[in-house]
Amino acid sequence: MLLEKGIGYKNVIGDFWRDLNSQNIGAGVIAAIFGLSAGVIHISAGTAAGLPMDFLIFWVTSLYFINGVFGLLVPAYYRQPLPMANSIPGALLFAAVIPTVGLGPALGATLIAGILTLLIGLSGAMGKIMRFTPTPIVLGMIGGVLLRFGLNLVAPLQDALLPSLLMIGAYLLTTKFFKKFPAVISSLVVGIIWLVVTGTDFSKVSLVVDYPRFVVPEFSLEAFLAYGLPLTIILVGMETPVGVGLLKAVGYKNIPANGVTFANGLGTTIGAFFNLHSTAIAAPMTGIISSPEAGKLEKRWVAAVVIGIIWIAVAPFYGSLVTLFKITPSYFINIVAGLALVKVLISTIGGALSANNHKLGALFAFLVAASGIKLLGVGASFWALIFGIVISLIVETEDFKKKSDD
Repeated sequence: MLLEKGIGYKNVIGDFWRDLNSQNIGAGVIAAIFGLSAGVIHISAGTAAGLPMDFLIFWVTSLYFINGVFGLLVPAYYRQPLPMANSIPGALLFAAVIPTVGLGPALGATLIAGILTLLIGLSGAMGKIMRFTPTPIVLGMIGGVLLRFGLNLVAPLQDALLPSLLMIGAYLLTTKFFKKFPAVISSLVVGIIWLVVTGTDFSKVSLVVDYPRFVVPEFSLEAFLAYGLPLTIILVGMETPVGVGLLKAVGYKNIPANGVTFANGLGTTIGAFFNLHSTAIAAPMTGIISSPEAGKLEKRWVAAVVIGIIWIAVAPFYGSLVTLFKITPSYFINIVAGLALVKVLISTIGGALSANNHKLGALFAFLVAASGIKLLGVGASFWALIFGIVISLIVETEDFKKKSDD
């Protein structure tokens, strides 16, 4: 077994309280809220596919409970900011394929994908792939993936100028004058005050309680080819490289690429028995809690555990949050998420384009990832790495002979 060895769970509670501070708590809360808001995407995709609301509610309930548990275990074991969530591309594919192949076979395909991903993690292949992937190309891919969060940060200036200026202004002033206080929290508070002052109707928020439900997956070749195989590629070729690359970009060493891939597979395997389509390291949340705003490098792991705690606590009541997010203006979450990722965007895009080698490969990786293209059913982040590496091999052959930045 070739999984990277972590610090383990001995003294984890004491280490958690020792490393806990306002910065990693703030980053964890912001990332948790961002991740919870993403559940609306699942509800919307499922509704568009004609899936019943009761299924959608216990789908997202399982999502936050199971991935909340993994979000406690994985970062606590490795003492690194490794938040666990799910694959949104996988979720969209899952919702779309159920009307065609049925829920049971879709979950069977999920189970197979989880086992395949788990075995790839155990083989040690993921660590080798990431070790020999040039850092500028990885940074370019990540910058392209996260670019839309930066664009969504400034887009509300067109239609929601005043609240956007207030929220962004609160972030900038806190960054300037209160360096030790999480600036994104200031933006969040100002945004909430604005919603209250402007009379947002919270009366439509209702209490909904549900729990994960056990089901027995079924198996069909059609479901595996339509969903299971693409999901495996997504988990291995998209989710792990982005998450690991983000940590590399902010200065982490010895990142457990094999361990992350194994956790993705194990969570996906277990989730298949509870109507859940996947478990995967959460790239945007990784960006939020691994950024300098989350405090000292060695203490940022606490933010991932904070996310796990919040998700486990909120999971049974997620149906209530759905009604809350529906009345929250879209600019609210977009601005908070964009501000939380500002410094990550600086380090990834800046690092990719200012590198001394693999410049063309890094640029193409950035452009392909930012384009959002999908080829052969596989998303842009996977192809960004492929195109970036191939172009660099053709044009920048000598760069592969130089001492690696990794």
